[in-house]
Amino acid sequence: MFANFRLAMAWLHTWFGLVLGFVLTVAFFFGALSVFDREIDRWAIPATRFEAQPMPSFDRLLRPIFEQMQPDAANVQALRGLVDGPLPERWDTVAGWGAYTTHRDPVLSVFASYEVPNAHDPEQLVWGSRTIDPRSGTVLPDDQLKIGSRFFYPLHYSLNLHWKDLGTWIVGLAALVMLAALVSGVVLHRRFFREFFTFRPWKSLGRGTLDLHNLTGVAALPFHFFFAFTGLVIFAGLYFPVADTQLHGLHEMHERVEAAETGLPHKRAGVAAPLASVDAMVAEAQRRWAARGRAGEVGFLWLQHVGDANGYVSIYRAGTDRIALTGEGIHFKASTGELLREDPPRSAVDSVNEFLTGLHLQHFRHWLLRWLYVLGGLLGAACIATGFVLFVEKRKRQHARRGAQGARVVDALAVTTITGMLLASAAILVANRLLPEALPARGDWEQGVFWGAWLLAGLHAAWRSAPVAQARPNPAWREQCIGFAVLAVAAVLLNALTTGDHLLKTLAQPYWPVAGVDLALLAAAAVAGLAARRLARHERAAAGASPPAGHDALDSSLEAGHV
Repeated sequence: MFANFRLAMAWLHTWFGLVLGFVLTVAFFFGALSVFDREIDRWAIPATRFEAQPMPSFDRLLRPIFEQMQPDAANVQALRGLVDGPLPERWDTVAGWGAYTTHRDPVLSVFASYEVPNAHDPEQLVWGSRTIDPRSGTVLPDDQLKIGSRFFYPLHYSLNLHWKDLGTWIVGLAALVMLAALVSGVVLHRRFFREFFTFRPWKSLGRGTLDLHNLTGVAALPFHFFFAFTGLVIFAGLYFPVADTQLHGLHEMHERVEAAETGLPHKRAGVAAPLASVDAMVAEAQRRWAARGRAGEVGFLWLQHVGDANGYVSIYRAGTDRIALTGEGIHFKASTGELLREDPPRSAVDSVNEFLTGLHLQHFRHWLLRWLYVLGGLLGAACIATGFVLFVEKRKRQHARRGAQGARVVDALAVTTITGMLLASAAILVANRLLPEALPARGDWEQGVFWGAWLLAGLHAAWRSAPVAQARPNPAWREQCIGFAVLAVAAVLLNALTTGDHLLKTLAQPYWPVAGVDLALLAAAAVAGLAARRLARHERAAAGASPPAGHDALDSSLEAGHV
């Protein structure tokens, strides 16, 4: 079918990259934004613009909140058809209470699970959650969208398509295909060292695009491979749910054996019991961590079988000084405060799994490395974006001669994915600052603006794509770059006008979470403006000369299989 192995790899690299490159662009871009998801949250919700706080007192502040909690209404409605008989008015059997925070979280997320009576699945639980101010215990409105951690972050691994975990499956397939595309790309790029140092933006747009594609692919190759692989590892339990299917009986047996070995009860005893001071248990856990030379704050607090004689309290140290998210778990009997267990050192398999997961999710305290994550994510998005451009440039003249529309369709999809994604991201930030604080379901409105802006960008890209069918550039690239620059600057100005937290103030304090988002928006606007200017020159050159300068060199490189 192919003359040699390299041509086979070129075919695989091109078509695998094209088919699922649109998904990978979204995963890389929003993955890069997710590195600073908590900072974006603070920008989006001005009430949370204060310094990060440690885990507050459970006895004084958290316990009253937990005792008043009930499952979220949406989660209760989702149980319809999964139970026999009516659902209770009040949920009294608490399975667990939990609280989680990091060194970047000013607010505290608390959650509770409740056993569901008469459920078809005896292990069915229903969940409730709250966001609180850890300084006072004030419950913050849940209809304010945490744009960073509750929208951009899940978007990068699930596309926010939660039905049957469809989005996670799509992204997983894209990651698997990406590994194949990376291997084929390695075969194609025989001159790795030279391409690492080759970028000629002053030449033709085609040559600069080819160099940028090669450079971003080669420079960030380890990053791309690692994150595609670890993303698959993290969701391996979803993609291969053997524990809940073929090995369900063995899984249940393992949990019972593990409970017997660890002393942490697997089931409720059915005997009511009081709750001892959790603050005293926290103090004892911190004393034990300090004795091991690992002093630190609590990152995760979990109470299992609340109100039952088999209840226990698990306290985990915050993972700011290591790769793993949490660790050094210490467990106490809930009714007495008696020490039940200190987690032993992890096995080699568990340690590798925690390391890979923690390195992917990067909740540790290392700002330089976090910025390298952002750079790697943006390089991945740029590599795929330039691949789209090269695909269209190679074929649009052939398609124009034959009257085919393939290049036009791919170009419109590329514009929608790349600049349309940027427009939608800026639009949700603008909507966040314009929509009234008291607007019911405000978060739903913000998400509607995001998807609406992306849809309009797609329609605009298709409408303006007619020149591609005539082997000329699509002006939608330039126009959407201008639109993004305008929206990004508008978001910065609206933040200053609606909150008073302008750049002079946030830089003087300094308060980097808000200042950083504003500065990133202004920098992105400047890059988009420069790109629009370059694209305008390219459009003028294409209108005055056919083929444009550099076309022959680009075509020869493409035909030789260099991309």
